[in-house]
Amino acid sequence: MRGLLHHYCGLDLPEPAVFGLSAGIECVYLDSAVMMPAISVFGRTLSLEADLGGILQVDYREQPEADDEHAWQVVRDEVLAGRPTMLSGDILYLDYRDYKVHFPGHRFVLLGFDDEIEKAFIADRIRPEPELCSYGALKMSRNPPDGLSTHNLWGRFYGAEVGRSMSAAAAVAIERAALRMLGRASAAANDAAAANDAAAPGGGVFADGGTTMVTGVAAIEHFARELPGWVEHPDAVDLAGFNASCIEKFGNGGGNFRRLYADFLVWARALDPALAPPEAAGLARAAADGWTAASACLYRVAKEGVQASLFDEAARHMQRVASTERRLFEALAGG
Repeated sequence: MRGLLHHYCGLDLPEPAVFGLSAGIECVYLDSAVMMPAISVFGRTLSLEADLGGILQVDYREQPEADDEHAWQVVRDEVLAGRPTMLSGDILYLDYRDYKVHFPGHRFVLLGFDDEIEKAFIADRIRPEPELCSYGALKMSRNPPDGLSTHNLWGRFYGAEVGRSMSAAAAVAIERAALRMLGRASAAANDAAAANDAAAPGGGVFADGGTTMVTGVAAIEHFARELPGWVEHPDAVDLAGFNASCIEKFGNGGGNFRRLYADFLVWARALDPALAPPEAAGLARAAADGWTAASACLYRVAKEGVQASLFDEAARHMQRVASTERRLFEALAGG
């Protein structure tokens, strides 16, 4: 989104600002029978890209496509019209990556394609140069037959105008993130970009058949309670390794996106000190350190085998993180 905002809107923003302006900070604890591994902890919103457009008041829209062939034709047409296009898919199937596990909802940009060699040119975060991806792998990634799918989701900029100033957008983004993390999403300002939050189970528990999702600070507290019990899980080692990477790697800047968010808060205060209290960035960094420490415990489980003491230690780190983040978002929400 940073690159696309520069391309379409002429905005030259640092990565932490793009993340913060999307109100992208989150915690999602997802337990689903259709995932492998069955439990995942994520630190960003699932709708970050669309939310960023809404908060900036840029006409950027995303939509899924049910039919795979139509989905490919639509984004081909975008490229032929000179419009690089946001895509979403399961990173496992992208043949230029070396992933061993499912990771749905990965974002990448379609830059071009070559029908003679049946490969697409992709912008991804690993290298500045375009990646080559086979048509078959791209199709499988965008709508895989197994696991979770984002159903050929793609995004388009319908306009280049930015309707909000950076300080006004930062104020909206900080309020949205704080209220959502505290489970008060319905109290968010009347803004079109807040619609997803108002309808989402912010700070609570959503259960549907074999899937349970907990969000916000409540998800961090839930994670802390659940961690000691992972020692009994039949896939404990896989759970530990995957979630250790979710927390500390996978493009999040370390500390489950909290380091990015701390830098955003510094950036926001440089725009206007009234946007965030002076202690906010320090609290975000303390939370990041706690996430990193918990991740280190889980990495040890993945490397050394199941040890109850390591799950217990990770749980203690997460209890402190939950307390720190509640203080952070209470401060950002104005108490």
